[in-house]
Amino acid sequence: MVLGMTTSNVFAGATADGLQLAVDPAQYKAAMRHLAAGVCAVTTFDEGLPHGLLVTAVTSVSAEPTPSLLVCVNQSSSTHSRILNAKSFCVNLLDERDVELARQFLSSDRRARFEGVEWEAGITGSPMLTRALASFDCDIEQAVQAGSHTICIGRVREVRVCTGAGQPLLYFGASFTGVRPTTGA
Repeated sequence: MVLGMTTSNVFAGATADGLQLAVDPAQYKAAMRHLAAGVCAVTTFDEGLPHGLLVTAVTSVSAEPTPSLLVCVNQSSSTHSRILNAKSFCVNLLDERDVELARQFLSSDRRARFEGVEWEAGITGSPMLTRALASFDCDIEQAVQAGSHTICIGRVREVRVCTGAGQPLLYFGASFTGVRPTTGA
């Protein structure tokens, strides 16, 4: 039993050899909606233009000896090849007040993603969004294909933290939300 579900609820079936069980992608996505994640605009600069996409799959890899983080980028994104071409990216953590900016970065019109958005080039040339709670400008150290995504491991070259920072924008239950304090010990 897994968290109150029987294994028949978790697994869609076995492979022909009976050794591996396949998980239903729809059920996997439904379960992942219960994992709150920070919303980040990942940006790069390629062929004279800024490019970016919205992601939630970002994590610290190491602080020492050299700070590094990873971001998972969907290979079907128009920004995917731009990040690999530039060999750099910037992870910009969005503020809970930036829901409209997050929606803008979801636009299918990649040029509209930067309309009215203030940014400065980081050390790598990648856009560091002025409104971001924090920005991590990175060189790609390694890119690993994993299913439909590429895991880009970046060596952090520059960090900026917004003074008077607010609260992070989160993605939970298929919608944007903010941090809510809990009560109790």
